Amino acid sequence: MLNHITIMGRITHELELKTTNSGVEFVNFSVAVDRDFQPKDGEKQTDFFSVTAWRHTAKFITSYFGKGRMIVIDGSMQSRKYTDDAGNNRVSWSLQADNVYFGDSKRNDSEPSSTAAPSAPSDFAPIEGEDEGLPF
Repeated sequence: MLNHITIMGRITHELELKTTNSGVEFVNFSVAVDRDFQPKDGEKQTDFFSVTAWRHTAKFITSYFGKGRMIVIDGSMQSRKYTDDAGNNRVSWSLQADNVYFGDSKRNDSEPSSTAAPSAPSDFAPIEGEDEGLPF
């Protein structure tokens, strides 16, 4: 049997590293993932995934990610059965993060945002002299 999921989306709220009574660190958060297709009315649809990470993965996420950052998560879906306050049986699903990756590059907030690409100096020096001896 196979239970493997990979998602890429944006973290929806600030992260808080928590600790269980037995001293195990964890973090719970949600990730917004845009669907690849749009319905005929053109309105973008987004799915929200609940995610739980444990131990070193939780520490890594809370150290290097934050609200709005793009994250790629490899893991498995796990269900939890419970009874709500009204006595109804319920099931909740959560993505258990095994591995996480950066989905974007970290933005430098001190730099002004611009839609135009900055002009960068070239790292290549111009070739001096005749190019008759070049094979192309």
